[in-house]
Amino acid sequence: MTPRRRITSVLVANRGEIAVRVLRHAKNNQMRAIAVYSDADAGAMHVREADIAVRIGPAPAAQSYLNIEAIIAAAKATGADAIHPGYGFLSENAAFARACESAGIIFIGPPASAIEAMGDKARAKALLARSGVPMVPGWQGEDQSDANLAEQADRIGYPLLIKAVAGGGGRGMRAVHSQGEFAEALISARREAKSAFGDETVLLERLIERGRHVEVQVFADTHGNVLHIGERDCSAQRRRQKVVEEAPSPAVSPTLRHAMGQEAVRVAQAVGYVGAGTVEFLLDAGGAFYFLEMNTRLQVEHPVTEEVYGMDLVGWQFLVAAGGALPATQDQMEPYGHAIEVRLYAEDPLNGFTPQAGDIAWFETGDAGREVRIDTGFETGDVISTAYDAMVAKFIAFSMNRDEAIDRLLLGLAKAPLLGVKTNRDFLMRLIGSQAFRAGDITISDLDEWAGARTGPFAPADVSTEAVLVSALILARHGEGVIRSGSVTRFALPLDVDGTPVAPMVEQAGSGALTVTLGDNRHDISLLERGGPRLRYRLDGVDRRCLALETPDGALHIALDNRIAVVREPAVLAGAGAADPSRITAPVSGAVVAVRVAPGDAVKAGDVLAVMEAMKMEMRLTAAADGEVAAVHAAPGQQAAGGALLIELKLEVKP
Repeated sequence: MTPRRRITSVLVANRGEIAVRVLRHAKNNQMRAIAVYSDADAGAMHVREADIAVRIGPAPAAQSYLNIEAIIAAAKATGADAIHPGYGFLSENAAFARACESAGIIFIGPPASAIEAMGDKARAKALLARSGVPMVPGWQGEDQSDANLAEQADRIGYPLLIKAVAGGGGRGMRAVHSQGEFAEALISARREAKSAFGDETVLLERLIERGRHVEVQVFADTHGNVLHIGERDCSAQRRRQKVVEEAPSPAVSPTLRHAMGQEAVRVAQAVGYVGAGTVEFLLDAGGAFYFLEMNTRLQVEHPVTEEVYGMDLVGWQFLVAAGGALPATQDQMEPYGHAIEVRLYAEDPLNGFTPQAGDIAWFETGDAGREVRIDTGFETGDVISTAYDAMVAKFIAFSMNRDEAIDRLLLGLAKAPLLGVKTNRDFLMRLIGSQAFRAGDITISDLDEWAGARTGPFAPADVSTEAVLVSALILARHGEGVIRSGSVTRFALPLDVDGTPVAPMVEQAGSGALTVTLGDNRHDISLLERGGPRLRYRLDGVDRRCLALETPDGALHIALDNRIAVVREPAVLAGAGAADPSRITAPVSGAVVAVRVAPGDAVKAGDVLAVMEAMKMEMRLTAAADGEVAAVHAAPGQQAAGGALLIELKLEVKP
């Protein structure tokens, strides 16, 4: 039993929304809130939120947020009683937990021994298999040779998963569907695991393709109490990374909830767990469930549990870390209502989830009102960098039933758009508003299948007519009620809308109103009121509202209820030209982790020429046409700015 200790100041060894969440909790409970930051985050929201902040290094995480010595030094310099690790970074690092203990600082997390036991997936599975916890067929062991892994893969059978034994979040994980894919997938998984966790060791696991990802929240104190606090369904995933989470799961009955909860408690007890943790299971179509792993930290998706069970899990973390007993009993753990969370990412879902970066021109979470809870570490004016994870915010909706929670979430997303940097907002709205999601039938493979087929939420969207009309209303004017072309009252207005060229015909209809012809349809639109980016306009007799603002690069960003459009005039694009398949450029700023070709090599369309990493994601750069490598301007380990020329090709001329 840990004696009670008073926490008067806490250092949060993290960034983004989780750092803001914990810092606010500290301040609201009369604790001094201490932030740490890298050079890239000197002006970040979590730094502004803190009472005091300490620089711990340059932008690369290995030299800042993963630098144990720098963080401990910052805690000592500021007199911190405790350190909260958030999630990611050092939250599941046993050496960090021990360093805190050695420095006499409370680590707001589990004991180092529990982190070690569960941090190595192979050891964890071996430990729990002996206690009878159900496991997915697979292999884990010390022989990490290519030959042995290939042999074990053949024994297990395809499809299977290659998984990094350290860390989580879908990194260092590859799905392999045939023997011919295995060698390439193994190289990629090892490289990503080494980059993310410093450990390239992997295990193999049978892939249950139509399964559901269901995890159980557990909490333990130093007085021998261990609770399971319901389950979360995280089956809506892309590339094994969660997109939507909800509680309770639409696939779990009260009987199954009890059974999974009991197993989760057994897992926690097996390693002497203390604090907040999550036991992840794979649920098959027949209702059987298998242990996947235990995350020895607070999960990103913990708010849905808080909403459904009416609790503050961060508050419980502080209580238990200070030696207190859990403030509830197992029979009080009954779900009430339904909660759904989506993760707003700076990424392009229709282009392979490519990470995005830049200045946030508009993000006002208060606009969502009381419809949703928004946890974020960003606001208008902040900068999204490719140095870290691409998540910007979490939108969480609660209601008494699932359909109402979905409706509230859609409304909250519509009311609080982020402009200036491309995000997955529209994709999320299409996904959670779909019949498949409303039916509660999403499995872990669905999103990847839809992405490959370009169907469902991945289907290319048509040009937004309303965005074109609002653009015409703004761009066709340069003053009060004056058409910018002077005495000419009818003219074409060429536009580029999300990469698609359109040319509406615009004519002045009197009193500053416009009639816009697009295709075979004519529309009347007039401006009623404009205050900053907020527009009120009358479109075909109906008064509407939207947000519209211009960014320094000349793009007009328009946020409608269910669509965000980026509109440019062709003059802005002059000189940009079409994509040149002979020039392979960096899609975003990031690190070159592999170059597969050399000058003189012959390549075929689709061949992987290089691999980049940004925001902890790998991106394969492929040839768009057959040809020969003319020049290589990149090397593994090199940092490349977005748009930088990496490889030049001499394309094959077709007869």
